[in-house]
Amino acid sequence: MSNTAGLRKRNKKDANSNTPSLNKTKPENNIPRRSLISSKALYTVLTVAIAVVVYFNSAVVRSGLEYIIDQWIGFSDEWDSAPGTSSGGMVQFFADKPKQKAIVDAFQHAWVGYEMDAMGDDEYHPLSQQGSNLTSAGGIGYTVIDALDTMLIMGLDDDYKRAVDWIDRKLSFDRDANFSTFETTIRVLGGLLSAHHLSALVSHRQTQNPMLLDLAKDLADRLLTSFDTPSGLPLTYTNLGKHHGVADPEWPGLVGTAEVATLQLEMRFLSVLTDNDIYWKKAEQVMSRIKAARLPHGLASIFMSINDGIFVTSAIRLGSRADSYYEYLLKQYLQTNQTEPVYRDMYDDAMDAIHSHLVQQSPKTKLYYTAELIPEQNPAGEISWRLTPKQDHLVCFLAGSLLLGATTTGALVRPVSVPPKPEELSDKGKRDWKTGLELLKTCLRTHDTATGLAPEMVHFRIPSDGMDGSALAPDDWYIKGARPGDPAAFDARYILRPETIESLFIAYRLTGDLQYRESAWKIFQAIEKHCKVQTGGYASIINVDQVPAQQEDKMESFFLSETLKYLYLIFSGPEVLPLNQYVFNTEAHPLPIFDPVYQTGFS
Repeated sequence: MSNTAGLRKRNKKDANSNTPSLNKTKPENNIPRRSLISSKALYTVLTVAIAVVVYFNSAVVRSGLEYIIDQWIGFSDEWDSAPGTSSGGMVQFFADKPKQKAIVDAFQHAWVGYEMDAMGDDEYHPLSQQGSNLTSAGGIGYTVIDALDTMLIMGLDDDYKRAVDWIDRKLSFDRDANFSTFETTIRVLGGLLSAHHLSALVSHRQTQNPMLLDLAKDLADRLLTSFDTPSGLPLTYTNLGKHHGVADPEWPGLVGTAEVATLQLEMRFLSVLTDNDIYWKKAEQVMSRIKAARLPHGLASIFMSINDGIFVTSAIRLGSRADSYYEYLLKQYLQTNQTEPVYRDMYDDAMDAIHSHLVQQSPKTKLYYTAELIPEQNPAGEISWRLTPKQDHLVCFLAGSLLLGATTTGALVRPVSVPPKPEELSDKGKRDWKTGLELLKTCLRTHDTATGLAPEMVHFRIPSDGMDGSALAPDDWYIKGARPGDPAAFDARYILRPETIESLFIAYRLTGDLQYRESAWKIFQAIEKHCKVQTGGYASIINVDQVPAQQEDKMESFFLSETLKYLYLIFSGPEVLPLNQYVFNTEAHPLPIFDPVYQTGFS
């Protein structure tokens, strides 16, 4: 476990118990209990019972009877959280060992291919069976470190030992080259911290691996140099060998919002482990700047000024350069055991703005999605905003994030039931729960492709799109530029992304609804069928709507860190990394929730 014994823990009262009382009634005097149920009533009860069984075990039949069944068992359009239950009505979690084994086998297939062909390289190319590094000066073990905690969680001790041995003998951060401050933090620093923490939780280990913490501190000290800017916002790159930050030449004077606001979980936890507040202060200064720079509508544009620390006119979206900013607003609040209200306030403010400006519904089947706001300037220099019905696959993280937020920041009791009851959530909690479930449905709909895999980006129909009357016009969503016979558009790719699977994991943990396991298993089977490379590893897909699928020669490290980890956890019991004890960084590295020793420096 993490060394938090010396922290000054705040006193907190235990949450009130909300166990409902059992209202027992006696049968009428001298009347057998059986006679109180008429044959007609018994027929009705049996009919409803059969309907419920069908509802939970057949997606096809369920869609046809959904309205009727919802009325009978008390669901409504405003509250859709049907759990997988036993006849007693209690959610039953259990580990699905056969499916877990299949996912572990997939991880080992991916890892063994990488280990044989590219051990130590940052990236793996399974078709050509070789690796590559991010810079000409060499790599820093992106794939090795990204995979460490997955090995620990899956119990792959031999693989873990070999990986740690490579780190001990060959890993060096003395690379005279520019590395992404953001990617290095979430993948390498986060991976080291998580593996250090989890290394003591495996049954036969009594202490954490100190080498991993030493490396994390060494890396963080190098990354801190990127924060030496007029605003305190970190530069896009860090030269790890020369210990200094480097601006992005493609966007001079600018930094991505997500890139500067997705470093905090890692830096704050490192301060706890080292009893050194420098990491905490540097990360917190960024959040203080962002709060001070709030735009009138409450949304964040994707770029900020490195000198002034303010948002600049640029696209507003929940995809790239913005996604994990919103994710970390909630997770910073959860990381310190819900003791920093400033992050709760910032999160609530952002969710209000998202619902007011970005959440949309498709015209025919009313699928929820989040649009983008694109700035346009007229000849007079006036700025207007164009709402664009485009959603990245990255946005699918938001479904799970909203569900998690609804049961924490939106909860009136602590903890909430599984699944939560309407009366346990505030109005905003109910709103976020509903939107989270609906967005997850939409993300699953984007898997309705020839391969069963979702594309990188989708567009949604709007009344003014001019497609009405065309026999080829899609009902709700489509892949832009994906005409039959044309070369595949970039939007059509699947690059082994985890976001929908991540939200399925959170949804399952918070509801116990077996449909989320079923959906995850279908996605895993599609990955196995279309992405698996027989010689080892898994490859990206160039066009999700083409069968046989054409593979692309790259396996992202997040496939090992996120995609397979979340799949494994979906089929685990809730005692494995429980959501009330851990937050997952944006690369799926679990970090423990703790009581903070440092006070928030802004409000």
